[in-house]
Amino acid sequence: MDFELSKEHQLLQRAVREFAEAEIVPLSAEIEEKKEIPRDLIEKMAEFGLFGVPFPQEYGGAGAGVMGYCLMMEEMGKVSASVGALLGAHIGIGSMAIYLDGTEEQKGKYLLPLAKGEKIAAFALTEPGAGSDAASIQLSAVRDGDHFILNGSKIWITNGPIADVISLFAVTDKALGARGGVTAFIVGKEFPGFSIGTIDEKMGIQGSATGELVFEDCRVPVDNVLGQFGAGFITAMKTLDIGRMGLGAASLGGAEVALQKSLEYAKYREQFGGPIAHKQAIQFMVADMATEIEALRSLVYRTAWMADTGQEFRRLADMCKLFGSEVASRAADRAVQIHGGMGYMRDYFVERMYRDARIGEIFEGTNEIQRIVIATDLFRELGVRIRP
Repeated sequence: MDFELSKEHQLLQRAVREFAEAEIVPLSAEIEEKKEIPRDLIEKMAEFGLFGVPFPQEYGGAGAGVMGYCLMMEEMGKVSASVGALLGAHIGIGSMAIYLDGTEEQKGKYLLPLAKGEKIAAFALTEPGAGSDAASIQLSAVRDGDHFILNGSKIWITNGPIADVISLFAVTDKALGARGGVTAFIVGKEFPGFSIGTIDEKMGIQGSATGELVFEDCRVPVDNVLGQFGAGFITAMKTLDIGRMGLGAASLGGAEVALQKSLEYAKYREQFGGPIAHKQAIQFMVADMATEIEALRSLVYRTAWMADTGQEFRRLADMCKLFGSEVASRAADRAVQIHGGMGYMRDYFVERMYRDARIGEIFEGTNEIQRIVIATDLFRELGVRIRP
């Protein structure tokens, strides 16, 4: 068993870390205050190659695979959850759906500029009545000659307000439901009938653009059907497997910086005649944080390696999301506790970290759903079919 990263991945990790510290850290507070990521920073990220890290070079990417993507998301998790959300939605789900199931023509037209960062991607599945129950989407797509006519809306779409290209899921046969009645589409922001609705105000990741997408007789060319007609739910689920792995990696980065900040503070903060690092209560918290971080790192890296080597990884991807988001939340909570009153102050890093971490347990499938999916998969191996 070799746990050493390849030289290429080590170089990528180091390069991304240096870029993040030089370009993103100085802007992280401003990003949250202004609730947007500066356009010039996005352009620098594109020039550096961040938007195409996992994709093959022929599609404009860096060819670093899922492992490279996870290493990048880990570094983003350390510096800005908002920037991490932008990249995760763009790469892990928005562009990834096109990479996994797109035709060569679609990849040339859409994935190439997405991987180069010339355009921004989003992934639109959630609706007002279909969140955790993703199979209950209502947005409809009806064939009309060489086009499909889309009507309905999507909500809480990360990157939605700024996206140029959207991987979207619509009902094409209500009678079939998720089993053959949902089709994926590639939608451009310029398509007639598409508009941006409500822009969301959130607890955390405030620099990440999130909002409602509205479709009123939106005309989408037949050539923009993504994957097999009627098999959109399959496209959505296998795309989310990659996204959830990236979310676990970003959670790893968030937990790592929570530990780092806690150790630094405990070293210098004095109470009762000495640094609080000497207090057993503090020692127990940082020991638990460090242990969970190492367990999460092993899970994420192993799952990424399995994905890159063509092995079955779906269940582990769900575990990455489930365990990672909860490790990050616990680490942020402990960091606030260790910092005491200082950690509760709005202008201090760990306060933002605490708010940012919470969404990890909700988006890309709530943790309750992850537990159901994992348990269902385990019982399936024993011949037991779990009823929803």
